[in-house]
Amino acid sequence: MEKINAVAALAALAQDNRLDVFRLLVQAGPDGMSAGAIAETLDIAPNTLTFHFDRLRMAGLATVRREGRSMIYAARFETMNALVGFLTDNCCGGTSCAPANPAKPARKRSKVPA
Repeated sequence: MEKINAVAALAALAQDNRLDVFRLLVQAGPDGMSAGAIAETLDIAPNTLTFHFDRLRMAGLATVRREGRSMIYAARFETMNALVGFLTDNCCGGTSCAPANPAKPARKRSKVPA
């Protein structure tokens, strides 16, 4: 992925409603979701949602297709994966990104009887 495409994708995701829409599309999988179902699930007005869909589509993060009277939106997983790859390319200078000393899990506190 080129830097200009990564910036466009990150800019499209840098708004809370668009991020919610994209995450919902990712959860829906390759079949996608109708615009009406997305609007209902996220409680976003349809005219506002259209604007957000356009931004995601322009950034290459979503596609749209017509099924009867419904518009079905789907995440473009290849773009999402390319963005993640771009962000993690040469991660940690080639060394493991895992912490050297992993933190121990917190112990559960038990209530002391009164």
